[in-house]
Amino acid sequence: MTRKDVVKFLGLLLSILIATIQSPMAQTRAAQQAASSVRFHHVHLNSVNPEAAAAYYPKAFTTSTVTKFNGYDAVKTVNGVYLLLTKVNTPPQTQPQSAIWHFGWNTPDSRAYLERFRAMKLEVVPLYADPENHVIDISSDALPNFPTTAKLRELQAQGTQPTRVAGFQYLRGPDGAMIENAGNFPPNEYFNHVHLFHEQPGCAAEWYVTHLRVGATARGERGAGDCQRPYEEITWPALDKIGMVRNPAGSVPVSDMVSILIRPRHGPYVSPRGQVVDHFALSVPDLDATVARLKSEGVKVTQDIHQWGTMRAAMIEGPDLVAIELVEVKP
Repeated sequence: MTRKDVVKFLGLLLSILIATIQSPMAQTRAAQQAASSVRFHHVHLNSVNPEAAAAYYPKAFTTSTVTKFNGYDAVKTVNGVYLLLTKVNTPPQTQPQSAIWHFGWNTPDSRAYLERFRAMKLEVVPLYADPENHVIDISSDALPNFPTTAKLRELQAQGTQPTRVAGFQYLRGPDGAMIENAGNFPPNEYFNHVHLFHEQPGCAAEWYVTHLRVGATARGERGAGDCQRPYEEITWPALDKIGMVRNPAGSVPVSDMVSILIRPRHGPYVSPRGQVVDHFALSVPDLDATVARLKSEGVKVTQDIHQWGTMRAAMIEGPDLVAIELVEVKP
């Protein structure tokens, strides 16, 4: 073999080696690109008066705008997520509890927003600061760091005071929808999350990442080798008079600063279909491929691919009967 042949042979080996190394990397990049093309699309609400309901949201969150989308009265948020509203003849239910708890915005100054809400006479949902059920409107008026009852007693004995800075609070919006204002996240407000209840938040978070291909990672409180974790003690403040179990919790980032957040709560749950928050939706670039894959993975498809206005959509069922719509949006 001549020197020229040796050089050519070594060049061929090198090209094979590079192809072997790059192939998994290319596959990883393709998977990441596919995952990043899944977006949080909308929250779908039922309303006896969609036009009036749509007008409410830009008053509370002023970067949002009233619009129409695919034939629905709609609200478009500053980061691109929609609220869509379907007309119903009777007030939609908020109970029994579905896995969808509420949805919300991050705001630059949540206490300033609360003062504006009060001035506008919007309905503020009370929180309970302690086992004595002292009523507050915002979490920063309670003792800090979400104490257990035992820790709260220690803080009281030490004379600890509320921070009265930032915090979260809730509005009771049109048709009974619960809406969160959470701060402080300057400089601008933006739609931030849909908050769910699941029996096992860590397991639910894994389900969303595995099947919906959202979030490169998910934050779930987990045990070693198992997504299930025992519930921790109740903490304060809370929407319930008995306090709230906050952990184990889960968080799955989706897109455009929007996440699926999860708190633990024992069921049983009902389907949200027909309730004020009927479902939430993600967009995917290839609906046929996505639905075929989900079926192969054993995910329940409750409504197969169909024409949805000028678009195509399908409906699936997630953990604890949560309803999730998949909308096709081509890149």
